Amino acid sequence: MKKYIFAFLMICLGVSHIQAQLLYKISGNGLQKPSYIIGTNHFADVHFVNQIKGVNDALTATEQVYGELDMTDMMSTENTTKMQTAMMLPKDTTLMDLLTSDQQQRLKDCLKELMGADMRNAQVAALINRMTPSALSTQLTLSMYLKNHQGEFDPMASFDQYFQTQAKANHKPVGGLETVDFQIKALFLGQPLARQVQLLMCLVDHLSMIQQMQEDLTKAYYKQDLDGIKAAMDEKLNNSCDGTPEEAAVMIDNRNTDWTKKMPAIMAAHPTFFAVGAAHLPGDHGVLTLLKQVGYTVEGVK
Repeated sequence: MKKYIFAFLMICLGVSHIQAQLLYKISGNGLQKPSYIIGTNHFADVHFVNQIKGVNDALTATEQVYGELDMTDMMSTENTTKMQTAMMLPKDTTLMDLLTSDQQQRLKDCLKELMGADMRNAQVAALINRMTPSALSTQLTLSMYLKNHQGEFDPMASFDQYFQTQAKANHKPVGGLETVDFQIKALFLGQPLARQVQLLMCLVDHLSMIQQMQEDLTKAYYKQDLDGIKAAMDEKLNNSCDGTPEEAAVMIDNRNTDWTKKMPAIMAAHPTFFAVGAAHLPGDHGVLTLLKQVGYTVEGVK
């Protein structure tokens, strides 16, 4: 169960035109030595890191690694229990209580397609009926990816975790820009149940289109194309399924602002290698632009 909780949290996987680039050097603005930031894809094959030029040199040149989270904290027994609790409905409520009979049938059809089992399987029913709609949406998104990219994703040795593992192997400190409590609130507790149900059914009813959007995002990432990543993240269904500006602020923009307030002190203390979701890098409210706005030089590593 812990492995799948880790996988759920990893999902929550976004500047003017930029070249195909995932790794950037941050310098100037009083820094004695440069720091670096890489855009990650939480599901990417960890071996893809070898295709990103300059990564090993950047890891060697820095003295610590920061991710969105310190992965060790996320896997502690205490935090695993917190995540389990956040992903479950209140004891007096089941998922089926929240859905109409028609919605239940559409969900069962989706489960059968993505997972090969539906609510007629007692074990599946026992687990899914207790999950929040948001947590189930995350599980279905993961299942969708695994179906199309078998063998690429290992939640216990993820792309993001690679950089922290390398740091620890070289006796370098590891830190997180956010706490587990913060991410639990953002990912699982940030929306009322009615909106969670609406978004779950959006996934169920637009499965093919969402799969295509996911593939567009994956292809752009493997091309190291931040503009393509942002375009994939910005694709719309043009209905209530689309995220609201407020939801985008919670998941992306506000977090970017918070990180770029913390990063100057972190970089001033020690040259740092940051590894965060690639969707956080591009755009007018992206981390790269925000760092430039406060005086840093940000340039792609060739």
